[in-house]
Amino acid sequence: MQKRKLGNSDLEVSAIGLGCMGISSGLGPAIDRQQGIAVIRAAVERGVTFFDTAEVYGPFVNEELVGEALAAYRDQVVIATKFGFRFDQEGRQVGLSSHPEHIRQAVDGSLQRLGIDTIDLLYQHRVDPEVAIEDVAGAVKDLIGAGKVRHFGLSEAGPQTIRRAHAVQPVTALQSEYSLWWREPEAEIVPTLEELGIGFVPFSPLGKGFLTGKISEATSFDSSDIRSTIPRFTPEARKANQALVDLLGQIAAGMDATPAQVALAWLLAQQPWIVPIPGTRRVERLDENLGAAAVELTADDLNEIESAAAQIEVQGARYPEHLQRLIDR
Repeated sequence: MQKRKLGNSDLEVSAIGLGCMGISSGLGPAIDRQQGIAVIRAAVERGVTFFDTAEVYGPFVNEELVGEALAAYRDQVVIATKFGFRFDQEGRQVGLSSHPEHIRQAVDGSLQRLGIDTIDLLYQHRVDPEVAIEDVAGAVKDLIGAGKVRHFGLSEAGPQTIRRAHAVQPVTALQSEYSLWWREPEAEIVPTLEELGIGFVPFSPLGKGFLTGKISEATSFDSSDIRSTIPRFTPEARKANQALVDLLGQIAAGMDATPAQVALAWLLAQQPWIVPIPGTRRVERLDENLGAAAVELTADDLNEIESAAAQIEVQGARYPEHLQRLIDR
């Protein structure tokens, strides 16, 4: 597996990481715990060194699972997790919180669940409008000084927030959605990251599965699957957006690859400091995704994708309104 550095930092990771959320939550009922552990360990065996989780995934159970799966490989892997949500007494996520005291408590909880002494990369999961980003960055800076955290990251943060945070504590990576069907980061986010030397970790690099070609307008989603609430996944939107999948399929057919591999290879070709983190629950899909690192897209291939994609207008918002409000601009 190829390696990449996140921006100007010394944090080197596999060119493709593993997003672990879907093993426990978000995409329907959680899979069997041992099956999830097996997928994570299979990723390690195949050279993946970058694993992404968060306290809110489950909540809490995903960190425990990731910690157990990676315990024997701690010195070989980079573990990223996130803080930023508030929970009620039953453990349900009930809002945002990035007050410094909450951050300290969240980090102690994550360290315990993961079974580690230091978090390699700690993200603020969503920007909290009630807390100055300078205070957030300062709290993480103190945690780095205390040896509990190695690197600071942000998720779904806008350009000005990134700049303000970076001035207090250098930001190693931004995690936000980016793929062939969500290219908004190209306008301001990617230039900002390039200027500041910050790595980019795209989540949902396969459009929450849509770009794999395995989802059609007839696909049904469980009520616990976030895609059942997303406007971009209504049957009408899926039918309209199929054109993008068809494009990937046509290109993939000419290079003995799959649509998913072309979509990931396209992301890898955008910048050398981009590290996508596709998630999966199955080893065969893991192998498919990791195969993208070996797909070489030529300048002509990239131009063909660019020209064809420019003719396709993706239909539907990427989040329902209540989640859209959590995105920092």
